[in-house]
Formats: sequence, C-alpha cells, structure tokens
Amino acid sequence: MPEFDSSIPGQPRQVHLAAHFPGVNNTTVWSDPASGSHIEFDSFAHLAQTAEAGLFDFFFLAEGLRLREHQGKIFDLDVVGRPNTTAVLSALAAVTKRIGLAGTLSSTFNEPFDIARRLATIDHLSNGRAAWNVVTTSNAFTGENFRRGGYLDYADRYRRAEDFIDVARRLWDTAAGDGSFTHASDFFDIAGRFPAGALPGGHPVVFQAGDSDSGRDFAVGSADVIFTRHSDPESGRKFYADVKSRLARYGRTEDSLKIYPGVSIILGDTLAEAAERSREVASQQVSEAGAIAFLERVWDRDLSAFDPNGPLPDVPPAGESISQGRVKHIKNAEATIASWRQLAEAENLTARELVIKVSTRHSYVGTPHQVATDLDEAVRTKAADGFILVPHLTPGGLDEVVEKVVPELQELGVYRTEYPEGSLRENIGLPAARTAADWAEARREARSTAAAETDTTEIGVAGTPDAPIRELKEVG
Repeated sequence: MPEFDSSIPGQPRQVHLAAHFPGVNNTTVWSDPASGSHIEFDSFAHLAQTAEAGLFDFFFLAEGLRLREHQGKIFDLDVVGRPNTTAVLSALAAVTKRIGLAGTLSSTFNEPFDIARRLATIDHLSNGRAAWNVVTTSNAFTGENFRRGGYLDYADRYRRAEDFIDVARRLWDTAAGDGSFTHASDFFDIAGRFPAGALPGGHPVVFQAGDSDSGRDFAVGSADVIFTRHSDPESGRKFYADVKSRLARYGRTEDSLKIYPGVSIILGDTLAEAAERSREVASQQVSEAGAIAFLERVWDRDLSAFDPNGPLPDVPPAGESISQGRVKHIKNAEATIASWRQLAEAENLTARELVIKVSTRHSYVGTPHQVATDLDEAVRTKAADGFILVPHLTPGGLDEVVEKVVPELQELGVYRTEYPEGSLRENIGLPAARTAADWAEARREARSTAAAETDTTEIGVAGTPDAPIRELKEVG
C-alpha cells in the first residue's frame, strides 16, 4: 500500500515513528532485570529489528566521545562505554532491510572526507538508508581525547560545522561522476578524488538538534530533519510553526524539513494501570543518588550531605561546574533554583520528587488506543511530523509499542502497512536531495534578503561571523 499523500485534500496526515537507542542519560533504567547490554551487538540488533517490524522510519544511535565525569570521577549512574557509531550502523545494515540508520557524529573532532566516506559506505551497504545527526563538541574536556582541547572558539565551532556539511555534500555530489573535488575555505583546503561511487540515496539524510533562534536557522539552512526537545504538544506546536515559517526564505517547502520530538510511551490495559506504571518508571529513572547528582549539576557543589527525600538544599549555587562532558541546558542557576523552590513548596515535593517532575521526558501514557489517538492528534495539529521513541528499557523497550500501538495507528488510517519503495528519504517523506551548490545558494539568498531587511551586518542568521549558531548540541 503506498504512503498517504498529506498534500491531497481529505488525506490524513500520517504518523511517523523512529527508534532511539538510549545513550548516557538517567532515563535508561539499566538496573531493571529486563535491561540488556549497551555494548553487545544483539542489543542494537534487537531494537533495530523490532523498530523495522513496526515500520519505523529510522533507528537513531547517539554518540559520546568521552565518558562523563562528576566530581572528578567517572559518572557510573550513566552508561559506561560507547561503541563506534558508524561501526554499529554498518553491522546493522546487514541484519535489517528497510529501516534508516542514523548516527550522531561530531563536526568538531572529525574531518569531512572521513565522515563523508564512512556515511557513504553505510549508504551503499544499506542501499540508501544512511543518516547523520550533526553536532559540535563544545568543551576542551572531550577534546583532550584528541589532543586538540578547545582549539576553536564558540563562534568558529559553528561556522566550521556549516562548512563541514557543505564539504561532505560536495563530496557526495562528486561520487556520481569521477569523484574529483576541490574545496578551499576558512576551515578546509582539500583536493582529490572521492572513492565512493554514486550513492543510492543521493545524500545521506542530515539531522540537527538545535533549539535557539540561530539554531533553528541552521536547521532550515542545512538539515533535512530536526530532533527536538519540544515533546509536549503545546510547546511542540509553537516550535513547529516557527521553524516551518522560516523555510520559504530558503526556497524550501514545509515537507522538505521534518520535525521529530523525542518522547516515551508507557502502556497499560487501563488508564489507571498505565498511570501507575508511569510512576514506577519515573521512580526507577531517578534514584536517590541520581537525584542528588542531578541537583549537584545545577548547584555546582557537593550536596552529598543532603537527604534526597527531604527538602531542596538550602544553600546557594557555587557557580563552578563539577560535571564534565555534558551540555548544560540551565543557563541561570539562581533563577531555576528559585522556581524549583516555589514548585516544591506549592506541591509539597521532596528533592527527589522535584527532580522526577522536572527531569523526566514527556511521555504518552495510556492504553494502546489512547496513545495512538494522542500521537495522531499531535501530528494532525502540527506539533510534530513524527516521533523518536526513547524507551526506558533496552533492548526490549519498544516491543510492546510495536505489538499494540502500531496496529491501533493503522486502524486509524494514519500509519503505513508497508514501507514505500526507495531510500530513507522515501521512508521519511522527503524530496530528492539538493546538491551542495543548491544548499549554499539558498543560504546566500536568504542572508542577503535578511541583510536588506534589517540594514545591518549583524543579521542574526546561522553561520555569519557576527552571529554564530548558539545551538548544535550532542544528544545522549
């Protein structure tokens, strides 16, 4: 059965699903007896094959280039050990047939030729199913693994990222010909031949996860898919409308950029059972030690003397980071702590209960039919184009979703019953890949228009020297 065309009047918008293999985060319950290895290939294969059985668009694998530390020690409440992303995806290409294979790769501590070649290899091995989540790596802590430290300042990391993507796309373009290329810019001066051959998917699909104003412009100017934190439908609709409204400036249609928030699903035979399971999972995700560690990252001080089952610590934040290897989403600790105190007092929450409330990912909780209906409503009301499902258990955390929720979505007429013909682009519903030259020209025209409108050189769009991208982050 062919995919529904949502552009045809009367055709329902289709729900799209994808699977995320959880990385370093507190939401993965590794202490549960049903939890499996994070390193053994069987775990990756189980989740990817389950998602493929459910006709998911893609399998998403995050990357970490250094183990996180807390107070000078390995943070052992997280996963310890992160296999090479492209090696895992290449192996998965042999045990899957249609599902996309997406991986996070840093533009800071890699080179375009190497990344382009690795992704081209996956695209060939998988017959057009490769995807790349582009991130920068923002700290000298991770850079120590590469003997390069914080060698790029904040603005240059993001200018390099944009140039990096352009170079990779130029290399993929040359693969359809004799492979010869020349590129000279502030960051890369390379020439040679790209030894890949024409890619089945044209270009691997490019993902991005920025959220700031300039990060959104980066996505509109360079990406095919956004992996967003706006999982709540209300904030999702605002994010969706804002991002989609920017596309025309870059000569793009709304269907050329897809938005997937990360969400979790908790099921039960009744609403009451699902709600109880949700509470149990949240309690597993935030242990007493985990709650204290979470608060220490905000307070930036040792809080081990405080009782997680008591009130929030009655001390001010120290201001110096005691954690390494994390993106710090909280910019104003004092204001955040003040708001948490108000929330804890209003709802009579302990410190641990407060952490559970503010740190857990938005979940769709209910019976399979209710969850399917809620997912459909979120897509229909343009809060998302699809969802990246983040299970709390690996590798079996999506088994129940595929068994029970997917049939409900199909019964509603908003989910496919077989994969479309073609590459990952067809899975997602994206148009054919633009050439690197087309991407670059669209950005030049968009920035020229913006400059004329604002009559200033500081136009606040992605990649300009005066207005660096603020968001292009690693996701766990």
